Amino acid sequence: MRAELLAPAGNLEKAKIALLYGADAVYVGGVSFSLRARASNFTIPILQELVLFAHKLNKKVYVTTNIVFHDEDLYGLDEYLLELDKMGVDAIICSSFSIIERAKAITNLEIHLSTQFSVTNHVLADYFYDEGIKRVVLARELSLEEISSVSKKTKSDLEVFIHGGMCVSYSGRCTLSNYMVTRDANRGGCAHSCRWLYNLYENNDLISVDYDFQMSSKDLEITEYIPDLLDLGVTSLKIEGRMKSIHYVATVVLAYRMLIDDYYNNTLKELSFYKAEIKKAENRLTSIGFLAGETTVNEQLYNTRSETPTKEFIGIVIDYLPEQKLALIEQRNYFVLSDEIEIVSPKKVFNYSKINTLLDEDMNPIDVARHPLQKLYINIDFEVKPYDLIRRVKQ
Repeated sequence: MRAELLAPAGNLEKAKIALLYGADAVYVGGVSFSLRARASNFTIPILQELVLFAHKLNKKVYVTTNIVFHDEDLYGLDEYLLELDKMGVDAIICSSFSIIERAKAITNLEIHLSTQFSVTNHVLADYFYDEGIKRVVLARELSLEEISSVSKKTKSDLEVFIHGGMCVSYSGRCTLSNYMVTRDANRGGCAHSCRWLYNLYENNDLISVDYDFQMSSKDLEITEYIPDLLDLGVTSLKIEGRMKSIHYVATVVLAYRMLIDDYYNNTLKELSFYKAEIKKAENRLTSIGFLAGETTVNEQLYNTRSETPTKEFIGIVIDYLPEQKLALIEQRNYFVLSDEIEIVSPKKVFNYSKINTLLDEDMNPIDVARHPLQKLYINIDFEVKPYDLIRRVKQ
């Protein structure tokens, strides 16, 4: 069985983009019980729309219910779980026995164990399997050797993170945000305090310069380990980033989709190809995390260095007028007449063009696109489809 590519989605548009660009499943957080609840707009009606959209594509939707539960969090839980079950959600991702036991008691929902539970060995994985939990999301602190050991011994399906943000704390169990801004990181309120800028002192002597110290990890990016994980029979390869843009989601998902498919089809390209595609998204510095074993200074991010994307997302296609060879787009970033662009589609086609015609929605010529979400027409000589993305090629 082929491994699943699992992608994040912070809203309905991002979820649709992830599925169209190659994800086999998406995971989303509802407005309750999720570690991203503060940023979620996935109400019950929107979740229902997403489930219908995904299932038409023969793809899946998982809903995160992974906060650390306190008594007051339990109100409304049964009703929520029953709604998810009724609409056909494919699984819930849990980190607490309180929700696991209720889901088992009153629903037929498939249950996945969140990485917040820090499963690092096959005995614990098998324990949860025997408790009716089909899949375990392994702790991100495991090496490839340890993942291999667990995979060979456990009865459970395994999910492994392959890309995205890495928490400086063990498997996300952090309380720094609680103390800094009284926002509970384990109940959906993380303020990412580890990524703030600090002054660093040693023996009361200032050793940093102008608040240039951070204490976060570099983002995870393990393209070189994907073949190993596929060979191990890992069930699901997981991308992190529910707060990211549609451009990030589409770019990263498509790159890993190509990598996985090329490996299965024995048409694998040089890894530099897939890495270059990923870098077209808005990335922080990346590392291989714990895959090679204990981390070093090379896996940490101590200052404000960052990577600049090689391509800039400027719009998404809404429609195409074949006779006029004009694409109706929704603008997302500034661009001008004569810019060179790249069109990226779910069909993995990368086409280049130059903007020689730029019209507003009333077909009036303009020279500059300044207003995000404005509807515009641009010339494209070949057919494009809704949800194709347009990137400006930097010179």
